Amino acid sequence: MNETKNKLTVIDGETLMDMRLVPTRFCVETLLPQGVSMLGGAPKIGKSWMVLDLCIRIAKGEKIWNLTTKKGTTLYLCLEDPLRRVQERLNRITDEVPPNVFFAVTAGTLTDGLDDQIRNFVSEHPDTVLVAIDTFQIIRNRTADTSYANDYEEVRQIKALADELGISILLVHHLRKQGDSDPLNKLSGTTGISGAMDALFILDKSRRNAAGATLICTSRDTGYRELELQLSPETCVWNLVSDSLESPQLILPEEMNSLIAFMKEKISFSGTNSDFADQFSAYYGKSVSVKGFKQMMNRWRYSLEERGVFFENRRSNGQRLLDISYFSSDGDESDVNDAKQLCGENCVPSVPFVTETPLCAE
Repeated sequence: MNETKNKLTVIDGETLMDMRLVPTRFCVETLLPQGVSMLGGAPKIGKSWMVLDLCIRIAKGEKIWNLTTKKGTTLYLCLEDPLRRVQERLNRITDEVPPNVFFAVTAGTLTDGLDDQIRNFVSEHPDTVLVAIDTFQIIRNRTADTSYANDYEEVRQIKALADELGISILLVHHLRKQGDSDPLNKLSGTTGISGAMDALFILDKSRRNAAGATLICTSRDTGYRELELQLSPETCVWNLVSDSLESPQLILPEEMNSLIAFMKEKISFSGTNSDFADQFSAYYGKSVSVKGFKQMMNRWRYSLEERGVFFENRRSNGQRLLDISYFSSDGDESDVNDAKQLCGENCVPSVPFVTETPLCAE
């Protein structure tokens, strides 16, 4: 018997809490994460126009709906349209198509080479950030099995590919003909499809504007969100009318802003968590619990580092200790090296799309 195969790889909670794990990467700030996502909508509502605009803007590194995009190569598998129609749409939507947005009107299926086709493309274009597949139905396995297990497994296969390549894959899908009071339940197929998604978007008739649409968003890394959009009849671009989030920008909690100010004065501290919490409470003017404050620091670690505050947790003689220092952004190279030594050589840049309260995704 293979003992390694039959033994779980586990990690204790204390170690996990202190690990420096890379935050979720977003293709579109607070909206489209790395992994597999799905855009669902009724026929002819404008899903393809939205995806085309998304691919072009990401390739250019332009904002969409006031949200920053991660610039990189994009691939749009427009499997329901001939090249002529794609060209007509491009001429309508923009007067400048970047060289790093690519199109294909034919592709394999999940059982007929699609994975390798995408792998080969990414190998040739290593800066690829987004692959859009329009539609999901065309690449699905040719089987009569419409069970939850089959739906879930197909999406899991695509998710595994997205995670392997470190990219976002956006699937376009249709809605059921029968309605539902919950738009997220309108996707064609079983809940195995939505259950396996990293992010889910439904483009539905607007609840406030007869000429517009509501983009309903939810994901594993973000909360519920609605974008009110209007389709321009001249350019066929979806323009933002309103966003249910008052501000999609990163907003640090009051305690973390005070921590930054405190460390600018103190510069460094090494000691027990309790002593640090006591000193910070005296500065802050309010009592903070050791446990709650450390949880907040761990949650906002990368944002603190972006603002010059670096810390490391360690244990000595049965005590939980904290080393924390402030490094000015205009410091010299030795300051940077000190910061790296404190948090480890695997320091990663703070990602300004991470929020304490999960937002949403497309």
